[in-house]
Amino acid sequence: MTERDAGADSRMRSQGTDSLDVDGLATYLHCPRRYEFAHVDGLEGSDDETTVDDRIALLQTAICDALRRGETGREALADAARERLEALWTDHDERFHSRTQRRHERRVLEATLEAYVETVGVDHAAGVERLAAESTDGELVGPDLPLSSTVSLPDPETGARAATETRSDPGTETDAESVTIDASVDYVYADGRSIVGVRFVPTLRPLGLLRYRSDWERGIAERFTDHFDPDADVFDPPFVASLFETAVVIDGLRTRCQQLGLEDRTCRYVQIPLADRSGTAINWVRETVETTLETKDLTDGYIDHHTYGMTHEHRNQTVDDRLADVASEIAGGAFDPTDRWDDISSDACPDCGYTVCCQDYIAEEVRFDG
Repeated sequence: MTERDAGADSRMRSQGTDSLDVDGLATYLHCPRRYEFAHVDGLEGSDDETTVDDRIALLQTAICDALRRGETGREALADAARERLEALWTDHDERFHSRTQRRHERRVLEATLEAYVETVGVDHAAGVERLAAESTDGELVGPDLPLSSTVSLPDPETGARAATETRSDPGTETDAESVTIDASVDYVYADGRSIVGVRFVPTLRPLGLLRYRSDWERGIAERFTDHFDPDADVFDPPFVASLFETAVVIDGLRTRCQQLGLEDRTCRYVQIPLADRSGTAINWVRETVETTLETKDLTDGYIDHHTYGMTHEHRNQTVDDRLADVASEIAGGAFDPTDRWDDISSDACPDCGYTVCCQDYIAEEVRFDG
């Protein structure tokens, strides 16, 4: 994190509108103190960049560049993606144990590309072209297309929020304090009357229950609310962070629809994992790799149908309200993890790069029993 980023986060303590991002929200949900170290104080923790992230970036760039070329046929799209991956791989300087390992990892990436094209690539490419034909204003293909949602914060005295809980139009006036929360998708495409944002991720494991359920009322709502109840014996930061991210992305897509002149569309959010090896089959004798690709539309699991019935938009009042509460806590500098320390310490401390300077962790390590 740069000094400028740290300075921007530190201004969250003052009055007015400032910004967060969905990664910062996820960090805060895991541990408020970790958020303070990373995003307010600007301290560098242990390097969490991995070779997996680098390989995902290769696939992300290859797929987006192929989509940008406008190829909608299966073979043409696959050839464009392979050609771009080959060029990127030539300059990829990751250190491997051997040439055999390097060849194998390239085959895995190529198999993932094939699986993407076979599973959703052709349909998505056609959807990008349809959307481009409807509006030429704004980029549709990234990677990392920026989106944002502006959330009004609760009044610190009454807890009430402005009548407009979240607003898609950055020019809309509001009397309440607000925070802009940033997110990104890798491309946007049209699917019938919906505009869909797609983001490439390593795996779907952080989704937890969201990966297997597609109805807010079928267990998702209960787990979400229980996470914030200290007496419920539920602590699931990645699951909650995924719902927050879905809320931000869908609201950000509404803004993009307004920019494109497509205000009458509903918005959806899809994640596609590019490093999940659970569906990969390797034949070491023939030196071949085959893989399958699972995609997940998070929209249905996020939608509160009661809210949808009133607004006719993909929203969830429960998630939006809690998102505003968490943003308000961050804005107010609420970084003390004491209230949920047992949950937080078991979840966050084992892989935290800040334990060496964390007073909460050190106090727990050196305390005297009895």
